[in-house]
Amino acid sequence: MYKIDISERTLHFKQPAGTSRGVYTTRHSYYLTLTSDEMPGIEGVGECATLPDLSCDAKPEYEMTLRQVCQMVEQMGRIPYDMIRAYPSITFGLETAFASLFDAARKQGLPISAPAGMENLIDLFDSPFGRGEEGITINGLVWMGTYEEMLARLEEKLQAGFHCVKLKIGAIDFFKELDLIKRIRDVYSREQVELRVDANGGFLPENAMSQLEALAKYDIHSIEQPIKQHQWPKMAQLCRETPLPIALDEELIGVNVRSMKEALLDTIRPQYIILKPSLHGGIYGCNEWIQLANQRGIGSWITSALESNIGLHAIAHYAAKVYGPNVQMPQGLGTGQLFTDNIPMPLEIRGDQLFVVKQLRKNS
Repeated sequence: MYKIDISERTLHFKQPAGTSRGVYTTRHSYYLTLTSDEMPGIEGVGECATLPDLSCDAKPEYEMTLRQVCQMVEQMGRIPYDMIRAYPSITFGLETAFASLFDAARKQGLPISAPAGMENLIDLFDSPFGRGEEGITINGLVWMGTYEEMLARLEEKLQAGFHCVKLKIGAIDFFKELDLIKRIRDVYSREQVELRVDANGGFLPENAMSQLEALAKYDIHSIEQPIKQHQWPKMAQLCRETPLPIALDEELIGVNVRSMKEALLDTIRPQYIILKPSLHGGIYGCNEWIQLANQRGIGSWITSALESNIGLHAIAHYAAKVYGPNVQMPQGLGTGQLFTDNIPMPLEIRGDQLFVVKQLRKNS
């Protein structure tokens, strides 16, 4: 029989994290500690983290729902996927709690029997990345701020050795942001530095195409979510006519049923989708998205959604399983250094790669 204990914690950003939607200064998460009568002394931990005003499951009754779902899991002995599709962050927290429990049992040589439908969680942490044999290439992230702040953050990322940098845009004057991008390209070629931009839905539909054309002059790899979600016809038109690849992110939030995922991809036909397990259905839901995208020739990558190191650690292992071994396309997993009071986990950034390490290092 399984038992789940729930705790919670608020983390604090080292500096305000600005997007076109607003600014984050704190991050609240719930943590699930999973144990089993059949594996005494072993536990697994998962993180359930919603983003206010963005997650489809960020609701006032969230904690009550979380407790009810955990009681259901204790009684059923498995994750009731079809019953909790509307709660991606809870799904992901449960999945990673089970995956880390199975991993701890495996390392102690105990037999593991996963409940039906959860077999893929048995070896989530067992990969060349998970064993510390190789890293995952990641992008550097530059949050919104004043022109001077963004320039300083950008130079910091480049000096740290990142070859792919993502800029959050849409908050300051677009032409100032464009000038910042021009300054990068004046010094670094496309081969030297891959540039991604994320508008977080900050462009107006009537201006978006001219802004995409302006950005395309600077060899941009892709732009995430140029206009607000839920405008399928307008987004589809942009994806048809865009001079640079468009990646959907927020657009996928709340689209939790397979048939709706198919409808979205067939209608909009983006060049990429970006998967965040806490927002897009957990591992179960993201696997669905990736399968459907692959069938349609749509690319993808995986990023964190500002979880603590508990969630980030699990997402990194998931990315290694999906795209590894030897993950080359930069993933969005460089968020572990954002908090002043993060939870220590065996993660370390070396240059532009994320590694699992044997000894914990503070704020890695």
